[in-house]
Amino acid sequence: MVNLTRIYTKTGDDGTTSLGDMSRTSKNDPRLEAYATVDEANSSIGVVLSTDELSDDVRALLVRIQNDLFDVGADLCTPVVDSPAFEPLRVLDSQVEYLEAAIDKYNSELESLRSFVLPSGTPAAAHLHVARTVVRKAERRTWAAIHAFGGGVSPITAKYLNRCSDLLFVLARYSNKEIGDQLWVPGANR
Repeated sequence: MVNLTRIYTKTGDDGTTSLGDMSRTSKNDPRLEAYATVDEANSSIGVVLSTDELSDDVRALLVRIQNDLFDVGADLCTPVVDSPAFEPLRVLDSQVEYLEAAIDKYNSELESLRSFVLPSGTPAAAHLHVARTVVRKAERRTWAAIHAFGGGVSPITAKYLNRCSDLLFVLARYSNKEIGDQLWVPGANR
């Protein structure tokens, strides 16, 4: 369990921060960029949850995703090493599989797409689209960290983020189920 007794420590005033294994790194480290963007994504989902338009099942799913995103951040901030002193928290394939099942469930209730969807609709749907784009950004930052540190960063984190953004897209469409999708019309304004 995490126990936070002090909010500020002043240890980052020199432009460094601690990773999960207590090693210090630059605040420009690609791993920090990745898990900080995961935090941004989590906050975006919090905005979605502040709307009163979500069904109980979607609300519970989003809270579960928020919790999982903390797991993703914990995984990203703890370097992958052989024989760690303490077993680190890692994202599991089962968490990715859960997202895939949720994508299939909610997508099965939607009409097939005929074009790209414009990010709009109900406030919940619009906020889900914003959260989706932030999760995509977190995925790109995670791939940058994976490429920078090779085996030192778990690729399952990027896989989780990829599926998470797909699910948020489906949930945005699901939130617009009553009003329908606003579709892109290529070249409509030429």
